[in-house]
Amino acid sequence: MRISSVLKAFTCALALQAAAGPAMAADGESPWLVRLRLIDVAPQESSTVSIGGEAEVNSSVVPELDITYFWSKNVATELILATTKHDVSAKGTALGDLSLGDTWVLPPTLLMQYHFNPEGGVKPYVGAGVNYTFFYNADPGDVASIDYENGFGVALQAGVDFRIKDNWYFNVDAKKLWLNTDVSINGGGVTADVDLDPWVLGVGFGYRF
Repeated sequence: MRISSVLKAFTCALALQAAAGPAMAADGESPWLVRLRLIDVAPQESSTVSIGGEAEVNSSVVPELDITYFWSKNVATELILATTKHDVSAKGTALGDLSLGDTWVLPPTLLMQYHFNPEGGVKPYVGAGVNYTFFYNADPGDVASIDYENGFGVALQAGVDFRIKDNWYFNVDAKKLWLNTDVSINGGGVTADVDLDPWVLGVGFGYRF
């Protein structure tokens, strides 16, 4: 999948929605919906390591904030913000099993969504978008140094909002992110190409302002 093509299509769709926004006022409701979820970020990693073996990355459970703007009853844009800390290791390398310490990951994600049944008490939705992943505060573990390359990825999403009362909702959400990073260990003495590709599963509450 060509990231540049996805970015171009996504940017065009967002621009069209922004231009159409004033003509698509949403039946008296505020266009803003804010949710707070608890998410489990579970990498489905695969890798190529220059000294053999495979990289392993553990799961992480953290809070997630997302902010949604409705351009119409059905169409919305959602910005998702969360950061996770993951332990990283390399198993079965020519040097044996190595701890590669841990790293913090920040993948802000922007999605275009379609919401079904906007007038009902149960509101399913689907979304697709892009993210840019930052790696920071990396601890090298058993090696002298480690560096992760930041980069773009794509995301798919499906979820359901259940109206509790008035403007309050209970939310269940699942996202699949495709994230890749090039890893440089000991100044480039060892390299790895790692696909993280996590599932992000969350539950939480939302409020429509």
